[in-house]
Amino acid sequence: MITVIGSINLDLVANVGQLPQPGETVPGDGFKTSPGGKGANQALAVKRAGGEVRMVGAVGQDAFADEALACLREGLVDLSGVRESHSTTGTASILVAKDGENMIAVVPGANGSLVPGDIKNVHLEKGDWLLLQHEIPMRTVRAALEEAKRVGAISILNTAPFRPEAAEFLHLADYVVANETEFDAYAELKGIAVSDRRAAMRKMADETGTTIVVTLGAAGVAAAVQGGMLEAQGLKIEPVDTVGAGDTFCGYLAASLADGMKLEEALRRAAVAGSLACLKPGAQPAIPQAKDVAEAMG
Repeated sequence: MITVIGSINLDLVANVGQLPQPGETVPGDGFKTSPGGKGANQALAVKRAGGEVRMVGAVGQDAFADEALACLREGLVDLSGVRESHSTTGTASILVAKDGENMIAVVPGANGSLVPGDIKNVHLEKGDWLLLQHEIPMRTVRAALEEAKRVGAISILNTAPFRPEAAEFLHLADYVVANETEFDAYAELKGIAVSDRRAAMRKMADETGTTIVVTLGAAGVAAAVQGGMLEAQGLKIEPVDTVGAGDTFCGYLAASLADGMKLEEALRRAAVAGSLACLKPGAQPAIPQAKDVAEAMG
């Protein structure tokens, strides 16, 4: 079983020709709503990858809640760990440019109501897998990592969005997944020179015992394990929308590792899945099914 503790949002997506500069207004040519939130996205990715997954999070008592949970319900994700909050359902306002780049403003809402006390209700056990991100309170993320250590569960921490306070507890995770910008920022906070990123990754992995995974966009993904490096490539594509790529990667990585796949193979599968997610608009609707990933891998 993979438990995902994280955010559940409704994405409000506007399509624009180019992303605006500060103070600039740009015309749009499309708008839609879509279920999102990094936690929910990753839980659905785990399920579509073939894993058994339980979502732990919170939504509001409002009209957005049902829509935010729609894809998870349709995908048969276990929602027994999702509770209602007096806060509003979390939202993400997303601008997507024609080249696929995006900018996002997140209002946590009910996601901010997840507290360390909620972790006691998760009932993690030895051998379970835990997947976390940074769209819930950092004290709750840390409590979950500590609980995983205590019971012998295996944890994966996706460091998105960047939170400087997380530098203090990255070592608690068995796997850390960051993009280039996030990793460089954490390395600097830890006093590790980033002029050579791969050397910095190896140093962090050796010092903490944590596997450091850094996604590199079109260049694929690299992972530092104690004593070595692994690399994998995704697909060469022309992206339509990159919003859900990172979450798809994380969900597929967790599902693949939990299924017993070796890290190098899991990285390749997750990278291909992340590439496929860029070929459709939206976050959850774009997450590929396992059969499509297998076909793309050849």
